[in-house]
Amino acid sequence: MVADSSRSDSPLARDAHEHTPPGRKAPAHKAAGHTAPAPTPAPAPAPALAPTPGRGSAPAPHTIAELVQAQWSDHRIALKYQEVALTHHQVAGAAAARAALLGELLPRGAEPHIGVLLDNVPEFPLWLSAAALAGAAVAGINPTRRGPELARDIAHTDCALLITERAHLPLLAGLDQVLPPERVLITDDPAYQELLAPFEGTRPGDVTGSALRTGGEGRGPTPSPATRMLLYFTSGSTGAPKAALCSQGRLAAAGHSLVRYFGVRKEDVHYLCMPMFHGNAVIAGWSPALAGGAAVALRRRFSASAFLPDVRRYGATYFTYVGRAVQYLLATPPTPDDRDHALRTGFGTEAGAVDVARFADRFGVRLIEGYGSSEGGAALQRTPDTPPGAVGRPAPGDDLVVVDPESGDELPRARLDPVGRLLNGDEAIGELVNRGRSAFEGYWRNPEATDARTRGRASGRAGAGWYWTGDLFFRDPAGFFHFAGRADDRLRVDSENLAAAMIENILARYVPATGVAVYAVPDPVAGDQVMAALALPDGTVFDPDDFAAFLAAQPDLGTKMVPRFLRTVAALPVTATNKVHRVALRRAGFRCPDPVWWRPIEPPATSSPAGEGHAVRCRYRRFTDDDRAALLAQYRDHDREQLLDR
Repeated sequence: MVADSSRSDSPLARDAHEHTPPGRKAPAHKAAGHTAPAPTPAPAPAPALAPTPGRGSAPAPHTIAELVQAQWSDHRIALKYQEVALTHHQVAGAAAARAALLGELLPRGAEPHIGVLLDNVPEFPLWLSAAALAGAAVAGINPTRRGPELARDIAHTDCALLITERAHLPLLAGLDQVLPPERVLITDDPAYQELLAPFEGTRPGDVTGSALRTGGEGRGPTPSPATRMLLYFTSGSTGAPKAALCSQGRLAAAGHSLVRYFGVRKEDVHYLCMPMFHGNAVIAGWSPALAGGAAVALRRRFSASAFLPDVRRYGATYFTYVGRAVQYLLATPPTPDDRDHALRTGFGTEAGAVDVARFADRFGVRLIEGYGSSEGGAALQRTPDTPPGAVGRPAPGDDLVVVDPESGDELPRARLDPVGRLLNGDEAIGELVNRGRSAFEGYWRNPEATDARTRGRASGRAGAGWYWTGDLFFRDPAGFFHFAGRADDRLRVDSENLAAAMIENILARYVPATGVAVYAVPDPVAGDQVMAALALPDGTVFDPDDFAAFLAAQPDLGTKMVPRFLRTVAALPVTATNKVHRVALRRAGFRCPDPVWWRPIEPPATSSPAGEGHAVRCRYRRFTDDDRAALLAQYRDHDREQLLDR
């Protein structure tokens, strides 16, 4: 497993912070900047990069609005959805009509923000394009949120309009009036088409800036690279999610960067099966298609069984993924025609090295993944010489380091033994920071969270002004960075710091499991114990002896990495964006309803010596009700029971 995809769902795009908002002088040195995963090597050859425009080439558009306008008069297919096929020209025209409608409905003085509560249907990208033309920003509203949380997301982002569909109206029922009915547009209601009818035939150039005008009709100020484009919620499982900001310039630059990196061609089709309310699908899927003149094909909601039929139907050549999507695809029954498709590349995160190789072997598709923050603060690039288990290195000129979170001091390089075991985790594992310039644009109406990410910039605190990722890493002697988990995924077992991600990468080799998650549960006396959840296909019976033999055969599994508890599940719990819900796993711990196996915690005098073979130390048995009662009594005796609910 690699970095939590909430931190890694945007494209690797150093150019994404090359634009400089008006009035701000760009520093001479450009540091880590955009978002998302750096590429992971796979059996297929790397895609050829598209040539960078030369001295005689027309400059690349700097805004999404310019890219939408460039679609006008292009009569190739741009959007596919079920039986619908729209040309670039039609998309630009439909976007212009919606931008004109937006200009009419937007109350004067209101923030030009549109809430979009839709599945992946054509209206979603049409409203993205419309917002870009008008100079408005889209807030993707998560339809898995409920009640007050859903109302809070809409209110927090100051949405002046809400675009939704009948399927999601029950979510709004019973809520305090979020918006007046006339500013809730239901896209599959006949009244919606009546609202749009007067604006048919509108040209994109006629409505640029319609959301930015201060009065009257027609055009307003032309959207600039600094114009707000997206407010996308970071997927957190504790507390209210934060709305990260993304400008037109950053989104356009991300698209251009991926066009060059992947060699996007005009005949390509980007399959968008991840939810468009999340940054992954928009930043890593839609924007490079728009920048490269390619088409997009939409899937209302991700379906593993419909994936290959859709890919063949639409002629898809590229897709994005996050979280467990790759594992779901690998869990479908193999067929002789698994390689009968035009798909070349998948781009995302959290597949893990084992499943990346399995996907390439089965489907003949290269998956590229790695690390980056969706806020645009830091990214690592994978190079051909990146060793197994490492994520990569910063791009030349970027200043990413691993530091002590308290002092801000850079930590020593890691020492690895010949099989890759980390020997000095206590001194080498720390937080990844970007000490240079980043593309982070802050969080909407959340100065506390923005300051926490940068430590106040001018506060005088250690590392003030740096971009603090919240992710744990260590750096090997050759300078390659290795992901060690989220800051809250650090485990401390017997006074030794362990990285959940490293253990997951090892356990992912266990063939019967379709997915693995590793997390800490509090030890009843001090520190943590390692717990792992194994997803097993229907009908698969967990064999503790087979698993113990597997562990004993792993040369890079340290003695303290061996899970104390094992939870077997049919499927790992996930968030709305298919990311493993680690907080839910951690809180349930061994008190979950699923079968749990364990190695009883032995007194120090009878514990297995550190150097003894795995076969003795990995003897698992079922965790019974009596075991649970006795263990909970130990937590109470040491006043640590409350930690089980953290």
